[in-house]
Amino acid sequence: MTTRVLLAEDDEAIASPLARALSREGYEVTVAATGTEALRTALDEDYALLILDLGLPELDGLEVCREVRAARPDIAVLMLTARTDEMDFVVGLDAGADDYVGKPFRMFELMARTRALLRRSAPAQGAAEVLDAGGIRLDATARRVTVDGDDVALANKEFELLRFLMEHTGRLLSREEILADVWGDSDLRGSKTLDMHISWLRRKIGDDTGPHRRIVTVRGVGFRFDAE
Repeated sequence: MTTRVLLAEDDEAIASPLARALSREGYEVTVAATGTEALRTALDEDYALLILDLGLPELDGLEVCREVRAARPDIAVLMLTARTDEMDFVVGLDAGADDYVGKPFRMFELMARTRALLRRSAPAQGAAEVLDAGGIRLDATARRVTVDGDDVALANKEFELLRFLMEHTGRLLSREEILADVWGDSDLRGSKTLDMHISWLRRKIGDDTGPHRRIVTVRGVGFRFDAE
């Protein structure tokens, strides 16, 4: 079933490329250009995520967030704001937002925040999350990984790293994307954190021996999970 996302953003220069990026990720996207339209659409239809600009015309994003949260407590809310004062962020979270991103934002970071919010909300909606590829089975609900049927114990970040790679099997992921999603900080790109975790993960899944590796390094860019 396609995940539905409501994007409430009145700036066409932001809304159009963001809607396209979300669609490329496989989400079904609806765009609302005013607070009134966003509130009506969110209450009338079923969405997993609301990406909400704080400065919407007609009805402020904070009020939209409060009313949506009161009526639809299960929907995840990611707030966009051009305001940089810390108090604005606090007010937004108090209004019911799950996370916020300041403008201008980097697209890969926003996509990572989107995936993280949807992933966190999935268990509450009863959606089982099991990934099975390349002889590896990852059960996100049970936090269990098996390789060719044998249980493998992974540390928390190793588990999240493997899950992110498997969620995008066959796709080249940049170092920045991985760091933003798994560590929540793409500014770690100059450190050895990712490389060390990749090395540990390869060793634990038996990927450090033999001619074929499931986790492929693309030098200077990032990593890709190959199922075959």
